[in-house]
Amino acid sequence: MELNGRTLFLCLLTTILLSGGFSVAAQEKTYRVALIAHSPPLSYTDQTGKFTGFNVEMAIELCAAMKIRCVQQPLPIDKIVDMAAADQVDFAVVGFIATPERQKRVLFSKAYFQSISVWMAKPSVAAGNSRSSVAVIKGSAQASHAQAMGWKTIQGATNVEITSMLASGVADAAVLPMLGALSLAQEASLLPLGLRFTVLSGPLITGTLHMVISPKQPELVDRINAAIDQIKRDGRFDRINTQFVPFSLL
Repeated sequence: MELNGRTLFLCLLTTILLSGGFSVAAQEKTYRVALIAHSPPLSYTDQTGKFTGFNVEMAIELCAAMKIRCVQQPLPIDKIVDMAAADQVDFAVVGFIATPERQKRVLFSKAYFQSISVWMAKPSVAAGNSRSSVAVIKGSAQASHAQAMGWKTIQGATNVEITSMLASGVADAAVLPMLGALSLAQEASLLPLGLRFTVLSGPLITGTLHMVISPKQPELVDRINAAIDQIKRDGRFDRINTQFVPFSLL
């Protein structure tokens, strides 16, 4: 039987479809997952060149729990909310406070860990010692907490200044967000001090952090929330927490 071009094309297309030539994987959505490019211990590139950290491993486990294919997109933190709002990423495994301003632009998951602040000092300097000089970031929640506690504070504009204060002995301790403290502890100039962390509590410096979700992907909210619950229930959250952070984030 002689076949014209159109008939031949239809026959070939039918054969491909019946044989599974168009795989499920070809039709499966790839989700774009934003992460902070460099924010140890949440996300960083280790000595072997591997991109890893608490949030990086959480992203892997979340995608596995949801049975979705994901591609990671390391980004500067100040770009993440804007990109989610513009649907340039599907969700971000980055802890954000769900402020009213942000809620107008993006969706949020349930809380997945706590915002923690720490007292960072040499072992000989007790947490909350009223005679200690305490370095804080100017205008931060930690600065407000330290002042409310009556501690003698020295204010700096950046973590670089805080590092210099601690290394030189101008400050006996620092009160910082947990993430900033862990990052500073890796600075070569501070390693000889053997700095230790004490977790602090107070209404100004504690709270819940949430993942950001594109407003174009509302179905992801329930799926991500269920995946967070599953990861916490089956022990994966605790394993990742222990691997990267020296105290519980819950």
